[in-house]
Amino acid sequence: MYQNIIINFPGGIISPGNLYNILVAATKARIQYVRFGLRQQLLIDNTTYNIDIFTGELDKLGIDYEIDSNNFPNIISSYPAEEIFIRKTWLTEGVYKDILDDIDFKPSVKVNICDSDQSFTPMLTGNINWIASSHSEHYWHLIIRFPKTNVIYEWNKLCYTNHIAQVTKGLETIIKNHPTRFMDNTLANGEDLFSLLDQGNFILKAAENTVSLSSFNLPYYEGLNRYNNKYWLGIYRRDELFSIAFLKKLCQLCLDTKLGQLCCTSWKTIIVKGIDEKDKKLWNALLEEYEINMRHAANELNFQVEDNCNEGLALKSLLVKHLNIDDTRTFGICFGIKTRKKSEVFSSILILKSHLINLLGMKLFPVYDILCAKDFNPNERTGEIFSRSNPSFLLPEQLRRAIFKFYKYRLNAIKTGKQKQNNQTEETAIKVGTFLYQCNNCLTVYNEQFGEIENNINPGTAFKDLPDDYCCTLCEGEKSNFTKIDQSVLQLL
Repeated sequence: MYQNIIINFPGGIISPGNLYNILVAATKARIQYVRFGLRQQLLIDNTTYNIDIFTGELDKLGIDYEIDSNNFPNIISSYPAEEIFIRKTWLTEGVYKDILDDIDFKPSVKVNICDSDQSFTPMLTGNINWIASSHSEHYWHLIIRFPKTNVIYEWNKLCYTNHIAQVTKGLETIIKNHPTRFMDNTLANGEDLFSLLDQGNFILKAAENTVSLSSFNLPYYEGLNRYNNKYWLGIYRRDELFSIAFLKKLCQLCLDTKLGQLCCTSWKTIIVKGIDEKDKKLWNALLEEYEINMRHAANELNFQVEDNCNEGLALKSLLVKHLNIDDTRTFGICFGIKTRKKSEVFSSILILKSHLINLLGMKLFPVYDILCAKDFNPNERTGEIFSRSNPSFLLPEQLRRAIFKFYKYRLNAIKTGKQKQNNQTEETAIKVGTFLYQCNNCLTVYNEQFGEIENNINPGTAFKDLPDDYCCTLCEGEKSNFTKIDQSVLQLL
């Protein structure tokens, strides 16, 4: 019999030294593999007869953990994507860490802390969702999703960075003190919630605009990639299992090369940032030693499955296999597989286990519904049922049809965008910055308006004026590998 141990890494930020000590403790309990969870936690399955050995070691280290429960969900953040997938933002590493340091308590509700200009980390899977303002530096939008419901309420005020922790604690206390009003209640009212919050001690201001949720565009989050003058490494495991022996070596290499942190993501992967050029060969050697495969197909990387769900992983394997056989394009979509009630996954298209087919009182096989998010944006909470009660052997074809519907929707959006552009004057159409240049390999964009300050390319530098040896900041693709694309169209993709 196995028990599941959960260790939170607030914001997805991990100290290599702390992780190494946890892994040593796991080794003493004869644990060989660990997983990472959707909320950026460490998940360890342990046999009942070894549980005391492992927890005893964790107690010695002063590591907080839970066993077979999740009473204190992890605080998740978009920090793992900061600098490598999110640029030109006021939300820096220091701001993330200041907020996380200020939250000196363990929230019993889910808290998300996200940049608005990204779709790598889900914005609204929390109960208290802080989203950085794109207009007011150091101010945050707040969207409440009442616990155990899909009821959403957006606060009409912006909160200053330094008071996020206090507002979070105040709201959590109100929700806990009034569970029948604000938990598992589809009639929960946001105005009622905020009327109970003492707002006198916080720096707030009116929100002039509602949150603008980023259109979904999942970056390729695997491999050893160049950014600025350094590299980042993303590691994905098909079965979600990370060898403890490998992770111990990884932590040691972080410490040896003076990297003070690594990150876990909402895609159950890990990211190491800040790798120096001189150390690149050491990281490649580590990957080779443990035969870590890289460059999986994008249509595999854009699936989310519930934590500790072998049924979901098996279904994912089936669907990915058929997507590959049919050579189906899936760019711009993320898929979720959900087999349990009240669980959270991030998806444009959701495969939902609905019920078991019964015959003469015998449970024979499960069937699944396919749901599409509103506008296929996984941050949206509403959508429609595309197809009901599909046995698993029919799912691949039904999923293919749902994908076709997505591209039909996008084509209509692009046509609408082109029509709007055609109505502009010729003078507007030829302004610098109207067109962007996109890498054909990894879809990274060069914007003439912004240039690349980190690479000594000044704002306003035309793409044609870049040196011949210019290369993509992410995958190092050659300049000739870039395609000119209309900015208004790209924003719809």
